[in-house]
Amino acid sequence: MANPASGQGPSPSDGYVQSFVRGLQVIRAFGSANPRMTLSEVAASAGMTRAGARRMLLTLQTLGYVVSDGKMFTLTPRILDLGFAYLSSMPIWNHAEPVMEALVEKVKESCSAAVLDGTDVVYVLRVPTRKIMTIGLGVGSRLPAYCTSMGRVLLSGLADDDLTRLLGTCKPQPLTKYTVTDVGELVIRIRQVGRQGWSIVNQELEEGLLSVAAPITDRGGRLIAAINVSGQANRTNVRVAQERLLPPLLEAARTISAGLRVW
Repeated sequence: MANPASGQGPSPSDGYVQSFVRGLQVIRAFGSANPRMTLSEVAASAGMTRAGARRMLLTLQTLGYVVSDGKMFTLTPRILDLGFAYLSSMPIWNHAEPVMEALVEKVKESCSAAVLDGTDVVYVLRVPTRKIMTIGLGVGSRLPAYCTSMGRVLLSGLADDDLTRLLGTCKPQPLTKYTVTDVGELVIRIRQVGRQGWSIVNQELEEGLLSVAAPITDRGGRLIAAINVSGQANRTNVRVAQERLLPPLLEAARTISAGLRVW
């Protein structure tokens, strides 16, 4: 098995199906920046030949995951089945959603849940209250772990060697003037998050955005996810966040974690 902290998949072997990998590459080529693409654009984005991309697109079209007007290709809503299979197989999210909704009602800020996937956090549940980010977020959205509150919570569960290796792999970039990019400093901050049991990230992902996150653990105490609440930095500074947002967030995280332990 590959080390999950490495962000790398298993090495090719007798059980490795190259055509399946190529199909996934074609699916991942689509996104908010390129929802409709020509065959040549899909091939370039997926790093494939036109012939290979065409075979994958025609297969996906036959299965109902892609449609085409003869020139442009687009994913269909059926592609959501793939993500729903993950969500429906994890009853944690059915349990977490009403807890997160109650938290949003109490603090009047958006709440999200995410898991770690390589160097990114992937949003698996989101309860919005208002749009405060220029980045559009929804289930399946990915953000860098190193500069997000949920990311630092999730990274705090890694062993020292795995953490250093992952941070080196993602090559932290300054997304704002506040973003911490030095790997040594990030390790120090992430270890502090692990000791205190929560994280506050102030304008490192996007200027004007402050986020507070807490861990969700399973019955064995293993860190499996994180939840956060986000606010506007001009009205919710770090002190206000610790006083107003952190206590109910920690209580929500404990409630979700406690619910997992009775299953």
